[in-house]
Order: sequence, then C-alpha cells, then structure tokens
Amino acid sequence: MAKYMLIESRDPFESSDVAQFCELASGLAGASNEVTVFLVQNGVLPARFGARADGLAGLEKSGVRILADEFSLRERAIPTDRLAAGVTPASIDTVIDAMADGAKTIWH
Repeated sequence: MAKYMLIESRDPFESSDVAQFCELASGLAGASNEVTVFLVQNGVLPARFGARADGLAGLEKSGVRILADEFSLRERAIPTDRLAAGVTPASIDTVIDAMADGAKTIWH
C-alpha cells in the first residue's frame, strides 16, 4: 500500500479538470492506497458547507481523507466551523510531513 498526497489548488467551478483529479484520488484509494487530498488556494472553495461539492462527497465515500488549508480558508473568509462534511482544516505542515514520510505527492 502506497501513500499519496494530492494537492488541489484549482477552483472546480472554473476548472473542469478538477473532476479528473478527484477520479484519480478515488481510483488510488480504490486500489487500497492511503490517499489524502489537500485543498489549497482556490481549491478550498468547494469545502464550504452548502457548496455544490459533488467531487468532495465522492472522495469521502471512496475513503479519501480531505484536508483544507487553514490559511487559504482564512484568506477566503471561510470559517472552519462551516466546512462540508468530511473536510478537516489543516496547516501546510501536513503536506511537508507527508512528503518527509515518503508520500507520493502530486500538485494540481
């Protein structure tokens, strides 16, 4: 079992290839890998409670861990107590720690 840290920086409402990135994460998780998606920059926009976040809901069902960068959330005035189900706020240190532990990392 491999560990993957997939970093999503794009807004899925503006970039249609975010859906493919979510499919990659789900596929990796379905192949018994440990997968974390870290939302950063405009990638945190669908993490808002009530946002149309079909991709995130699918990730959670696939067993993918979903984290949202605390700094990016603050910059976009998204309170951490208003995140969608399954999304956990985290610091960028989480990415550094995963890389140091040998996680395969892909930035999108």
